[in-house]
Parts: sequence; C-alpha cells; structure tokens
Amino acid sequence: MINILVSNDDGVNAPGIIALTDALKAFANVLTVAPDRNCSGASNSLTLTNPLRINSLDNGYISVNGTPTDCVHLAIRQLCVAEPEIVVSGINAGANMGDDTLYSGTIAAAMEGRFLGLPAIAISLAGKKLQHYDSAAEYAVRIVKSLLRHPIESNQILNVNVPDLPLDQIKGIKVTRLGARHKAEGMVKTTDPAGKDIYWLGPVGVEQDAGEGTDFGAIAAGFVSITPLTVDLTAYNQLSTLADWVTKI
Repeated sequence: MINILVSNDDGVNAPGIIALTDALKAFANVLTVAPDRNCSGASNSLTLTNPLRINSLDNGYISVNGTPTDCVHLAIRQLCVAEPEIVVSGINAGANMGDDTLYSGTIAAAMEGRFLGLPAIAISLAGKKLQHYDSAAEYAVRIVKSLLRHPIESNQILNVNVPDLPLDQIKGIKVTRLGARHKAEGMVKTTDPAGKDIYWLGPVGVEQDAGEGTDFGAIAAGFVSITPLTVDLTAYNQLSTLADWVTKI
C-alpha cells in the first residue's frame, strides 16, 4: 500500500480531515498530522520562537501545537516512518478560491509538501451549509489515484474545490484559473467587557472575476474546480518590462 500524509488548517478534530482520512485509508497507509486548533488563515507561517509539541490521539492522528506548515514539515522530516508518496490537505470547511488562496493554511500545507519534493493537493468543500464532506472525499480519492498514476510537473500543486452537493448532483470536473474578489470590507470595531476597543476582520469582498473559466464560475455551475498553483511566484511576463524600468532609476 502507498503512504499518504494528511493535514489541514481547521484542526485535527475537524470533520473534513476525518472524512478525508477515512476515505484514503481504503487504499493507503495514512498518517494524519494536523494543528491542535483551528489555524484558518495561517498561510505559510512557521513557528520559530516556540518549540513544537506533538500529541498522539486515540484515533491514531497526531496533533501539533503549530501551524499547518509546521505539521507537514515536522511529519515529513521527523514523524513519518517511510516518506509519503503524496501530501493531501483538507477537507477544508469552506472554499479556497481566488484571492483566498494567499491566506489559506490548507493551501500552505499542500505547498509545504511540494517544497519538500512531494506531489500535493489541497481540497476544500465549497458552500455554506457544509453537509457533503463525503462528496469531497470521493473526489479526493479519484484525484489522488490519478495523480499517483499520472504525475504532474513538480513546480505546482492542485487546488481542488468541490461544491457542497450530493455526489450524484455534481456535474463533473473543470480545470480553472483563480478568480478574484473585490477588496475586503473594513474592520469591525467593538469593545471587550472591560470597555477597551477590539477589532475583528470584516467580511471578505464579493466576487469580482467569477465568470467562465474561473474557480468561482465552476463551483457556481455545480462542477468541481481544479486549479494548478505554481510554487514559483515570479511574474515572468514582467521581467523585461521591469528590466527596462530599472534603467530609469
């Protein structure tokens, strides 16, 4: 059997990671290593000023007092008896599309697997009621099996979003690009019980670029969205323009 590392950013007890682990265990040896709390929005952050501690749970999962990136790095470098063939991150409670991918700990966990030389996917359940983790788990299994049979280039991960629908109502898979949102709304200011000011992030911006070909568009139409994300952030199409620009400094 193949070896798979599973992680997430919603925490080791989240329903998505349980559904994903159970589905993958049907054909693989699965090690599940995830944060001991919800780390949504952690992006690619690492814990550098405090030691990492692990806790082995009764269900065989391992919790870590760190970020999603910490979990994957620690698992591959220290906890895995045999190096996994693939890293699977999710199933996230909510979509990771468009601009959201920059902040996502789910994406970051997969990205860390790719940084360490392994194929990786991030999978999210796109919806508000979040009732159909089984549908996302089924597509995770299909995609993982295909990825193992037909590897992709090593400079990318697959960002998968599955609509929150019964499996038989999902129309298929579309390869997409990232869409975009309008800028986020302002901060929400309130006070704590002592009367001191506190602030919360406001709602995310509404969809702006959400048409045909985008991840937003695919989900709205009832399709699974698969977007290849590159590890290399270089804007290659801007190199020559920038080279000309610096001559004017």
